Amino acid sequence: MGEGSADRGRAVRDRLLLYAVAGAVTAVVLAPLAAPGYVLRYDMVFVPRQPLTWDLVAPAQSLPRAVPMDAVVSLVTQLVPGWAVQRIVLAGTVLLAAVGAARLVPTQRRGVRLLGAVGYAWTPYLAERLLIGQWGLLVAYAALPWLVRAVLDLRAGRAGALARVVLTAASAAITPTGGLIAFGVVALLSPQRERWRRSTVAVVGVAVLNSPWVTAALVTRAGGTSDPAGVAAFAARGENWAGPLAALAGTGGIWSAQATPASRALPLVPLVTLVLVVLAAAGVGLLRRRLPPGISARLVVLAGAGFLLAALGAAPGTAEVLRWAVAHLPGAGLLRDGQKFLAPYALLLMVCAALGVERLVTRVERVSREVAGVVLVGVLLLPVAVMPDLAFGGAGRLRPVSYPADWREVAGRLADDPGGEVLALPLSGYRAYSWNPGRIVLDPAPRYLPAAVLTDDTLRVGDVAVLGENPRLREIRGLLEDGRPVAVTGVRWVVVQHHRANRVDPATLAGFEVVYQGMFLTLYRNPSVPPRSVAVSPGQWAVVAALGLAGVVVVAALVALRRRPTAW
Repeated sequence: MGEGSADRGRAVRDRLLLYAVAGAVTAVVLAPLAAPGYVLRYDMVFVPRQPLTWDLVAPAQSLPRAVPMDAVVSLVTQLVPGWAVQRIVLAGTVLLAAVGAARLVPTQRRGVRLLGAVGYAWTPYLAERLLIGQWGLLVAYAALPWLVRAVLDLRAGRAGALARVVLTAASAAITPTGGLIAFGVVALLSPQRERWRRSTVAVVGVAVLNSPWVTAALVTRAGGTSDPAGVAAFAARGENWAGPLAALAGTGGIWSAQATPASRALPLVPLVTLVLVVLAAAGVGLLRRRLPPGISARLVVLAGAGFLLAALGAAPGTAEVLRWAVAHLPGAGLLRDGQKFLAPYALLLMVCAALGVERLVTRVERVSREVAGVVLVGVLLLPVAVMPDLAFGGAGRLRPVSYPADWREVAGRLADDPGGEVLALPLSGYRAYSWNPGRIVLDPAPRYLPAAVLTDDTLRVGDVAVLGENPRLREIRGLLEDGRPVAVTGVRWVVVQHHRANRVDPATLAGFEVVYQGMFLTLYRNPSVPPRSVAVSPGQWAVVAALGLAGVVVVAALVALRRRPTAW
């Protein structure tokens, strides 16, 4: 009894220490979010209450890059204000990434687990995706170690494991990339002769969780192909003298220089990456011995596949193949920004590196326990020392701001007189507002305004313009280039955003009347277009059915988990 109580007490202390360290990392990374307001940066757009519109659930004329993420946020913000949702999501992402990675490291040594926690929560991958605002992808990144652990429990026949697999995969599947990663994990790791029924159910369940965005992609009028110019624009980028493959080896290499911490350009970074890879190689043997037979090899395959996808477009000879695929194969556009798929590699790298440090420390302990302790602490702090500018919101790049009152006023006018499309001018998918100083953000109008909002889907990366897929926007863009009024397109509303109002040709607004004029926004109405109810296409109903089916799977998992209490 005494030994059992001591073991339980030690386990509790270890868990409390782990959560304390993970909480400290979270607080350091997201410190600026203690201030009120919304962090608006690149793809990260939260609004006070996101309306649930058909275009967010099932975009009719654009690719479903944010399905079902936008629908989930819309539902949640009906109950919880957007500023709180943003903080819960970001803090939960960093905290759970750290805890999940630590618990996945197969070791009894407290310090080694803490190394896995800090390493996985302080990667260039997390930093770069955070600074580019892709929080949905980071949710999948945080869910990944928990999903791997749940699949291992499923293989071991533990109670509630199937439900945990489905629930964890559901959080990853809020974005298409996260859903594909989750499907790959379950499809590769779960198959087992002895429990083939459970593994089949798990694979089918995760496939169903991906059905909302797959269905939306099948029914959209945007088509499934993309501009091949995006291959070069979104290819992995070298961050220092060592080039793009070395950047990927260190879990970095995102295509946007503005989303890269400045410390990644330091000349010593590739050498640190080399040390990390060597430590990981040293830890593979321990991983193989401590995991069930064959699992470590499958994890290596999963990580290798993610690395290869990340290198597409950057490795010699692959760019032309990818350009052809993007232009001719529906859905291949998902591979343009291949660095997104690096998450499984990042997880395996950090878990194996932690085990490699365990081997190193064990040898040093034979000489001196004090020196071994110093080595462990030094390696624990190495990720922070090499990339200190992730701290405090990427050295101050994540700062909350408040929306001007104009946004609330325009949203209220549209809610009082619903119906018809809203065109956001000047045409630009990303905007730099004076009230969000120094930061570029995806136009908030589609998420803030209770209407179908048309915003430019052309993405400019340096001097390269990557054309979007929306046929309606192509029509409107052609009219604007010809200097013709957009009233002829049947658009009922126009919102002019004044940060670039001088670029809106007055001839464009011929036939419109001013409904509201503020310091930052002006709302125009086309009196020749009467209000009309929003038409719902059969394709949109198909997406709703897919969302419902995915919801049923999640609810079933929750019920199963409740009936079979189990520790996470």
